[in-house]
Amino acid sequence: MDRIAIVGSGGSGKTHLARQLGAALGITPVHLDALYYDQDWNPLPKEEFAALQQDLVSAPRWIIDGNYASTLPIRLHAADTVIFLDLPARACLLGVARRRLRHRGGQHQATGVYDRITPDFIRYILSYRRAMAPRVHALIAEHTGAADVVVLRSRTATRRYLAGAARAARALSGS
Repeated sequence: MDRIAIVGSGGSGKTHLARQLGAALGITPVHLDALYYDQDWNPLPKEEFAALQQDLVSAPRWIIDGNYASTLPIRLHAADTVIFLDLPARACLLGVARRRLRHRGGQHQATGVYDRITPDFIRYILSYRRAMAPRVHALIAEHTGAADVVVLRSRTATRRYLAGAARAARALSGS
């Protein structure tokens, strides 16, 4: 696990998982929202965002969390591990609410992104499994070569996966 792409709905726990895996593996995770948006929530031009990701995936080790289906193939082609957090909408909405309380609606210190919850974002979460998840599965099938693909459908499954990855990392490092 040297090149890890983490995808899933808003509130699914992508950033949390990326931070925890990063700590276990000694890799600083990259949160795509922090690269895509500026402080005023203005997006980067698409070509610039894609080029930035091309640079990121050329590194020997990385963890990148975020969706952005239009550039997901860049990450999938280079990843040796793809983790898809396919949680129910209810769990994701709870994750968003917890994040909102934790950061008090302000800037997330770990990522630099401001907490921004809009009606469109809520609708996106509610429709993710129906509208977006099939597209993500198709992109994974089309653009992932020999990478390990892990689909986690609950917070419990995510915790178990993380615990196993941390044990494996400790065993490899000899501690």
